[in-house]
Amino acid sequence: MIKQFFKEYIVWYATYLGVMFLFFLNFWLYHLPLIYFANTLALNLVVLVIISLWRYFLFRQKMLVLTHFVYDSELEDFTDPSDIAYRTVIFKLRHAANQKELEITSQKDNLESLVKMWTHQMKVPLSAISLMAQTDQLTPEETKRQVLRLENYLDTLINYIKFKQHQDDFRFERVSARKVVAEVVKKYCTACLAKQLSVTITGDTTFKTDKKWLSFALSQIFDNAIKYSHNNAQIKITITETQVTISDDGIGILDEDLPRLFDEGFTGFNGHKYQKATGLGLYMTKQVLDKLNFSIKVTSQIAKGTDVTISSKQKL
Repeated sequence: MIKQFFKEYIVWYATYLGVMFLFFLNFWLYHLPLIYFANTLALNLVVLVIISLWRYFLFRQKMLVLTHFVYDSELEDFTDPSDIAYRTVIFKLRHAANQKELEITSQKDNLESLVKMWTHQMKVPLSAISLMAQTDQLTPEETKRQVLRLENYLDTLINYIKFKQHQDDFRFERVSARKVVAEVVKKYCTACLAKQLSVTITGDTTFKTDKKWLSFALSQIFDNAIKYSHNNAQIKITITETQVTISDDGIGILDEDLPRLFDEGFTGFNGHKYQKATGLGLYMTKQVLDKLNFSIKVTSQIAKGTDVTISSKQKL
């Protein structure tokens, strides 16, 4: 630790030696008695040794505290202006580290809860397949519908984790909105047939966007339209120059639920009543659309239906 002490105060000792040399030079040039210089040098050296021992004691004490300190209160004895400044920096860093640790712990707990919830959700289609198989009622159409539900749950979970870890892979290109919508409708054709829903698509436009992620967002919206539509109902998809609107005449959404639709984990009245929501579909949709430079708007009336409109902020 002595080496560290001299390394920190080397400038002061070098300054002291330089001043002593200048004094010696003045004595020598003006032919002054060097005995006076020697006496002064001896006295200064005694003072220097005493001050050095005192400063070393303080330095050693500070180094031991800084090396082993656990609580911030242990640093309160350091009252020099520079020490106070360093202490403030340490407090800020420790606070930021604690906040980061709390955030990571919270994310871990949320992810564990999410996985548990997702496991429960995925048991539903698996149980349906198992029950139909045991009662010899398993059909290719119903199997495809239940497998589609499983795929949707897995896709949403994987994309959620990607976003939380900032592992996005957007590739922007010119995309036909009608083509993307048609592929989404085709993907859900079994679910539509099961509820005897009719789907109409009108219009077309071209967006500069990522096809895969736009398809994911539209899938979440279209899936909700199917879930909350009555049997033999109609879903209309209208494409204009800058917008895609998916309209259904289903059960609708409560007015008090509309402002929170895109909150993480929010399921609302419909989600609780019908036990079909995980609270991440629309949250992920909003996150994806923000990245794609789209806005989303939901209007709804109870027992009359819901309109979900996504609007491009930049058209190619």
